[in-house]
Amino acid sequence: MQRLNEKIAVERDGEVLVIVIDNPPINAGSLAVRQGLFQAIALLASDAQLRAAVLIGRNNTFIAGSDLREFGQPLEEPQLPAVIGAIENVSKPVVAALDGAALGGGFELALGCDARVATPATVVGLPEVTLGMIPGAGGTQRLPRLVGLSRAIAMVCSGERIRAGEALRLGIVDEIARGDLQSAAVDHARRMAGKRRVRDLGVPAEPAMPVEQARKTALKGGRARPNVHSAVERVEAAAIEPIDAALARERELFQGYRMGSDAAALRHLFFAEREAARPLGSDGPPARDLRRVAVVGGGTMGAGIAICIAQAGLQCDLLERDEGLARASGQRLAEYWSGRVAARRMTDTQAAEAHGRIALGCDWQVLARADLAIEAVYEDMTVKQEVFRELDRRLPPGAVLASNTSYLDLDALAAGTRRPADVIGLHFFSPAPAMKLLEVVRGAASADAALATGLALARKLGKQAVLARNGFGFIGNRIFDAYRRQCEFLIEEGASPQQVDAALESFGFALGPFAVADLSGLDVAWRMRQSRAHLRNPAARYVAVADRLCEEGRLGRKTGAGWYRYGAGKREADEHVTALIAQLAADKGIARRAISDEEIVHRAVGAMVNEALRVLQEGTAQRAGDIDVALVHGYGFPRWRGGPLWWARQQGARLAAILDALERASGPGFLRGEPGLLS
Repeated sequence: MQRLNEKIAVERDGEVLVIVIDNPPINAGSLAVRQGLFQAIALLASDAQLRAAVLIGRNNTFIAGSDLREFGQPLEEPQLPAVIGAIENVSKPVVAALDGAALGGGFELALGCDARVATPATVVGLPEVTLGMIPGAGGTQRLPRLVGLSRAIAMVCSGERIRAGEALRLGIVDEIARGDLQSAAVDHARRMAGKRRVRDLGVPAEPAMPVEQARKTALKGGRARPNVHSAVERVEAAAIEPIDAALARERELFQGYRMGSDAAALRHLFFAEREAARPLGSDGPPARDLRRVAVVGGGTMGAGIAICIAQAGLQCDLLERDEGLARASGQRLAEYWSGRVAARRMTDTQAAEAHGRIALGCDWQVLARADLAIEAVYEDMTVKQEVFRELDRRLPPGAVLASNTSYLDLDALAAGTRRPADVIGLHFFSPAPAMKLLEVVRGAASADAALATGLALARKLGKQAVLARNGFGFIGNRIFDAYRRQCEFLIEEGASPQQVDAALESFGFALGPFAVADLSGLDVAWRMRQSRAHLRNPAARYVAVADRLCEEGRLGRKTGAGWYRYGAGKREADEHVTALIAQLAADKGIARRAISDEEIVHRAVGAMVNEALRVLQEGTAQRAGDIDVALVHGYGFPRWRGGPLWWARQQGARLAAILDALERASGPGFLRGEPGLLS
């Protein structure tokens, strides 16, 4: 084998040149990779004894994407379109041998080859739109020539990953290798009579309706961000523009978007997510074995956690305190599986297999076989302490005891056991099967091995883990509570709930805070406030509107009224709430005023930033990026804004003024965070 540089090697298999990408761990498409590929294609072109080439990656992957660290600076030559152009212009066929991930620029490189042979483990996709850009090396032009406009729009705009079998059906790959990939690809190259460039194909004809539907779905799912509009427009251009002009325009747009604010924020999140998932470092203790998990409490949250565990392929014991509650929990499970099947998210067989991994009952003796148990009962310290005493008594030595509490003191739960080192928090978010964030909480005595086990469970469940230290509300709920309070100050001062929600939804939240409260139930936060009333600073500003709504039985969507009314299922402004806000403000002598949407955003998001700085200052979170990841994945902070602390950095000198105004509005009891932590 001959090395062309440190990332690319070549070897000859008779008349076929095998070009090997060796850039561990994921063969990212770096400058050295591009330079080596350019050299390899020049070698193919110049050697008369070579008839074809195979492009293959080491490390059981092709190219899992470009090196994102290059994307915030000028790209050095040769850039990827030039490499693909060399492959298309060489007179000899080039076959891409795909294994593992062929994503982004890696997939575009494969589309520039004359054929694609893949292992069954291959996945292909174009994630650029989810990173604030568009494909920039022909993805919007070559993919629709293979799969049609509507399917290409869906794939490009969602970042969807396609497995090998589906890729074969769609015509993206030409062959599935059942044995050795390199041998299969070399054989395929030998059988080729000449070039088969994707760029020379026409876009398959299809009715206008599927294309229009794909466009609408893409724009809605992508929140109509500018890059999503451009991605749709570029895919549709494949059917009407000359390909060279279309490729040039695609590259021009890509270059603009990759240097834009959305892409910078999304790259920040990309790296922050990976850091957050490895908080103990590479040399941390090994996780304990996880074969069977017990969940205590089969309500909405407990059943949802059990579903996550079963869908991950683990065995689960779901425990309730009596047969009646167990039957109710069984009904929740059945409704979930049937809904998934009806939505075609699962087959009947898959649903039955997952359901079969859950053993539902009220015999707590089964705890003796659990490697980890998650308490998911009512958010009451006394009730949870009783459950923890039972877990301590029944779980085998070495098992991890976890609480799903969202704001109670984990150390108080651990203190009631004989093994506080085995106690951690595993704070799932509702609905558990859909929400990706999982806060893994370290108590004062939690052992690293127990935390490593919780983090391993998060990986198995496909969750985004963030490590937090014990403290009220941990990371996310504590920051969201500060945000919620500030929004209540705003309505007391003159804004309406609907104006606050609309301003924050325009900022990028899927739902504003008052719509969120109605959706989750006003009684959830009410119970929390009641449990902490004795800790409240009497001088601190407090808005009682939400308490009054709860006292009136207005608990949100589930009662048909909360901050809004829900007569026909849609949220509508309610004059009763408007009058109640005005009355309570008048009782406190507050002269209500007009408030701008800009002030709403600066104060609401500024409250998040300030509390996030305090969380960081106190060590509840390890890194600013961890906070950004938690707020994006758990609380709907818009991804393209990077999280509250990334957003704060982008404000520059304005941040001090935002925090000054926030402090003035919040009154006594406000504690200022340290902005210097952002540097």
